[in-house]
Amino acid sequence: MTAHSQEVRPLKILLTGANGYIGMRLLPELLRQGHHIVCAVRDEKRLSIDSETRKKIEVVEIDFLKPPGPGVFPSDFDVAYYLIHSMSSSISDFDVKEAKSARNFNAYMEQAKPSQVIYLSGIVNNSELSKHLSSRKNVEEILYEGPFELTVLRAGIIVGSGSSSFEIIRDLCEKLPVMITPKWVLTRTQPIAIRDVIRFLTGVLGREDTFNQSFDIGGPDVITYKEMLERYAKVRGFRNWILTVPVMTPKLSSYWLYFVTSTSYKLAINLVDSMKMEVVARDSKLQDLLGIKTHTYEEAIDMAFEKIEQNLVVSSWKDSMVSGRFNQNLERYIQVPKFGVLTDEKQRKVGNREAVLENIWKIGGENGWYYANWLWRFRGFLDKISGGVGLRRGRTHPDKIFAGDSLDFWRVLLADREKGRLLLFAEMRLPGEAWLEFRIDDEDILHQTATFRPRGLLGRLYWYAIVPLHYFIFSGMIRNIVEKT
Repeated sequence: MTAHSQEVRPLKILLTGANGYIGMRLLPELLRQGHHIVCAVRDEKRLSIDSETRKKIEVVEIDFLKPPGPGVFPSDFDVAYYLIHSMSSSISDFDVKEAKSARNFNAYMEQAKPSQVIYLSGIVNNSELSKHLSSRKNVEEILYEGPFELTVLRAGIIVGSGSSSFEIIRDLCEKLPVMITPKWVLTRTQPIAIRDVIRFLTGVLGREDTFNQSFDIGGPDVITYKEMLERYAKVRGFRNWILTVPVMTPKLSSYWLYFVTSTSYKLAINLVDSMKMEVVARDSKLQDLLGIKTHTYEEAIDMAFEKIEQNLVVSSWKDSMVSGRFNQNLERYIQVPKFGVLTDEKQRKVGNREAVLENIWKIGGENGWYYANWLWRFRGFLDKISGGVGLRRGRTHPDKIFAGDSLDFWRVLLADREKGRLLLFAEMRLPGEAWLEFRIDDEDILHQTATFRPRGLLGRLYWYAIVPLHYFIFSGMIRNIVEKT
């Protein structure tokens, strides 16, 4: 029986990692199929979904790094998705965190009582595994001990708009027509389209013939990373030249990825460690069982650009907290300090409130910062070479902003369009902490406020050194935000 012919009754589903890259893609498909979804997230304010979708789901705040407490946890689930990963959050102990989360998840499932848990893992067929893939395998073994039937899907590189792999390949090919690459680009891998991953994740729902089994999933192409880069360039209509050298160490490779692409240094290190290992599916058993024909690598690229060109990118790895410098809950920063801070406030009368809000909500990314964009780019370059995030993250949506989104080298703390307020927190490297706020009051006055809490004498010297630049940049920015139509 194929996935297309099998009728799936509406199920009560627990979706962990709901605000992650895969979770954000899986949620609308599960809702489309008529399931009742409970999203488990660490911070409900960071669930970047529109108000209509929010009305259709339940949300619970759970940190699976902590064991179950006395609070009431939802129960009587049919299925739970385990989409929790910590690879980007740490270089040294992400495997410890992933194991801890899996054990705590098992404990929570004693209360939730799902009949099936679906875990998205990585292909682990090599006798020698990277730390990242070893951790995936260890989590799989822990979940098999849980009080439920487990279905494991092991995927290779996932290709889709907003995925870390796709964005890294895109950055490399679009920015470097000539590449001097490490020897791991000759390693074979089996990329799979994000659309196919979602089809597999939904296809195994409630299927008893997938219980307590692990399946490899991959696209039809087994190619090297070098071929991935070359085929990307061909699809995009240009040519690149790739030279492979054997002397580039893993650390140099990590720096190479970090400086050229939008990836964080932590993620770059873990990716390079994994890219040395061949990631190829052992068989296509699940594909045959569900009757799914997977898309080629070139088709996956085409589909990704369809979403990008239509501004329909649902989720991006860059919006995860680990793409920036702060992994902790940003709730602690949402109250902008009033004492011991330095500020630059500009005000301007607003003629058309909605037009100004539209401009504010489009700030950053390809649209820029409305004044002296070359200075913003130079500041991003300085941040990148000093180990910060730089400007390369851009923004996921061209005109939508949600709390928790990344916005160039800022993080969105609050985005309340109805009340006319956008609050950003700086993730660039600074001798202090910085906020940038846009607020339209009841008298249609736009308040643009930069707040800086310096760290010691160096912080104060930094602020006063750039006061002249602030005068021109912030004056020009508020003027153009108000006047641009």
